[in-house]
Amino acid sequence: MLTVIGGVRDRASRGRTAATTVHGLLRDDILSLRLAPGSQLNEKDIAAQHGVSRTPVREALLRLSDEGLVDIVSKSGTYVSRIPLADLPEAITIRRVLEQHAVRAAVERASRSQIIELGAIVARTAEAAEAGDTEAFHRADEAFHEAIAAAGGHPGVWSLVRHVKLQVDRFRRLTLPLAGRMARVVAEHDAVLKAIEQRRPDAAAEAMGRHLDGLKLGAEDLERFNPDFFLEDTGRPDLKRA
Repeated sequence: MLTVIGGVRDRASRGRTAATTVHGLLRDDILSLRLAPGSQLNEKDIAAQHGVSRTPVREALLRLSDEGLVDIVSKSGTYVSRIPLADLPEAITIRRVLEQHAVRAAVERASRSQIIELGAIVARTAEAAEAGDTEAFHRADEAFHEAIAAAGGHPGVWSLVRHVKLQVDRFRRLTLPLAGRMARVVAEHDAVLKAIEQRRPDAAAEAMGRHLDGLKLGAEDLERFNPDFFLEDTGRPDLKRA
């Protein structure tokens, strides 16, 4: 009997592991736009691609649906969710509040080695910008914000930010190739770093706020991208195309 129970538990554990793996891979593909907003997802194809049954794929898709990254439409199919423009301003505001708190704490608590690490990350970000490598740039950008939270002794803040900014990330990934966008972010990161080095909490929070406000978008931004990527019923004239 114990062997049977153990076998059941092992199978359940393998199922959870497979679902977690598929969820992570699909999530990365959605956030990186390798899976474009609005594109259809096929359970059978995904299962074959990852060498798993359809059960963990279905579980992964349900988790993505809970995160707002997938729409499961009865009798129609499963689709990568379109970017909900109406949700972005609130998400940016929440992120700004959290990260301004984190950077103030970093000013007070960051060690010299942590500040040196932040400088190295800014340098990597600049190198990626010069090379036009948006993937490397995104990774370095994420590392910079995560390192600030860690330096302030609040790594949990970054976990909250990562959850809040899922939809913002997809829009931001669209904007990175635009001329001057990555260079501007590097300059903004450098301003945050200098304020931390100088132990100026108000200046650091202000610099972080300016940086994150740069994520806000207007009608002129939307004109550059595929309109099918977005849900545009925002109720806000400043976020609508003419």
